[in-house]
Amino acid sequence: MRDASRGLSGLVVTAAVTVVSMGLASCAAPDSRVRDDGVVLADPYEDESLHPLMGFAEQGMSKIFDGLVTHDADRRPRPALAAAVPEPSADGKTWKVRLRTGVTFHDGSSFGPEDVVATYRTLLDPAAASPVASSFRMLAGVRQSGPDSVEFRLRHTYAPFVHKLALGIVPSEALTGGRLESSPFNTRPIGTGPYRFSEWRRGERLVLTANEDYWGGAPKIRRVTVVFVPDDNTRAQRMRRGDFDGTVLPPALAGTFSGKDGMTIYSHDSADYRGVMLPQKNPVTGDLAIRRALNLAVDREGMIRALLAGRGRSASGPVPQVLDEFAEPTAVWRHDPAEARRILDAAGWRTGAGGVRSRDGRQARFTLMYPAGDSVRKALAGGFASDAAKVGIRVDLAGLGWDAIEPRMRNDALVMGDGTPLDPDLVAYGLLHSAQAEDGFNNPGSYRDATVDAELDKARSSSDQAVRVQAYKAVQRRLMDNPPWVFLVFLQHTYVMRGQWSGYEAVIDPHLHGVLTWGPWWNLEKWSRRG
Repeated sequence: MRDASRGLSGLVVTAAVTVVSMGLASCAAPDSRVRDDGVVLADPYEDESLHPLMGFAEQGMSKIFDGLVTHDADRRPRPALAAAVPEPSADGKTWKVRLRTGVTFHDGSSFGPEDVVATYRTLLDPAAASPVASSFRMLAGVRQSGPDSVEFRLRHTYAPFVHKLALGIVPSEALTGGRLESSPFNTRPIGTGPYRFSEWRRGERLVLTANEDYWGGAPKIRRVTVVFVPDDNTRAQRMRRGDFDGTVLPPALAGTFSGKDGMTIYSHDSADYRGVMLPQKNPVTGDLAIRRALNLAVDREGMIRALLAGRGRSASGPVPQVLDEFAEPTAVWRHDPAEARRILDAAGWRTGAGGVRSRDGRQARFTLMYPAGDSVRKALAGGFASDAAKVGIRVDLAGLGWDAIEPRMRNDALVMGDGTPLDPDLVAYGLLHSAQAEDGFNNPGSYRDATVDAELDKARSSSDQAVRVQAYKAVQRRLMDNPPWVFLVFLQHTYVMRGQWSGYEAVIDPHLHGVLTWGPWWNLEKWSRRG
């Protein structure tokens, strides 16, 4: 599963999408590497599982699976396996979905309501231990309501439920009970999507082939080869060498392809934030004065210029500017080290040896973890530690593997990331609500605030958009008084493509992006090679 905090090491960013074309010549790949009807794409991240109920492509845009709904380039819900975009009942607790007919899975079996029911019932089954089940707690049950229809029953009104219907549908025959993590479906998936699973060589490559019987029309690109290359510099070198048709790269590296004949750089705005999670149980980061001072000490715009090649937007909370209706313009942290020092002085944190503050014999010092292989988070961690030192707070950096990070999240700070451009609830509730405390990567720092809880509950349970907007704005204002984190930036995602292609449509990316989900290839089934 791609955890909310993991993501790609390549940078991703905000609202408008910029495309810079480099030259007109087509640089088709050598015949020994890929045919004219195929594409080779490099991805820094390799999923642990291709099972939707294990978290694969949870927000849709999978090449292998379809959900009941999908999204268009403007992030509006569109029917996929549903015959039409479903609407809730008057009380908001029932969603009836009429299904598309004549659809088959990749193995030739027919898609029907029994597959939808089996997928969501397995999701809710504690014995299956689905890691995405916690984000479907609003769902009470699902049943077949007709020969081509299903009905979802919710525990309470949940305004953004339509977005939860992007989850990929699994054939009922593949859901045989027991823990999902041991299912062979994890590595041999069968869906209804535009591409069929063909081959997966762990640590090397994944191959997909076109689904000739796809209900939306057979893709023109017949073969998709995904090569896994975690290191940013290696991907860039191999892209220059001609090994790939496209890849995701941090902005500075992507910029080195500027002016190269036959290359196109795609720059996507995103809802993908990076921030420093501050655990409440740590005696230093649990102190409100420390958290407020750190938010004032950090030079977010300086980080964007120096570390992100100018591609990004400053972040003061988890609601991105791309969701402009919900963003509170007054809830913005300014860079004010002098005010940070004043807050620390007033709270009794006095400057001592080496410029590090202390109070009651305890130094203002804590550890900040980041995934060792992520060059962007490493750079942001370093910038954060440098700014913290200027106000007397010492931050010890620790680049670790995820197996070492996860057990320490209750007590040590962590550079985390997540974000979606679809609806604030899809991220904010799990991140901030006290009911989600210490549930994996949901609220790992055990942040608790009664006002935040009440407003988040109001926002998710109301069908009145105006009520929801005001509730999220209230949350953002409250986070200024009682900050759980130091949110740093919303990233910009940058991609490089070789050759001439038709079908690209700009999108705003979520946190989870790349070759197999969002990103420039979100609609790859509509692409074709030109020239």
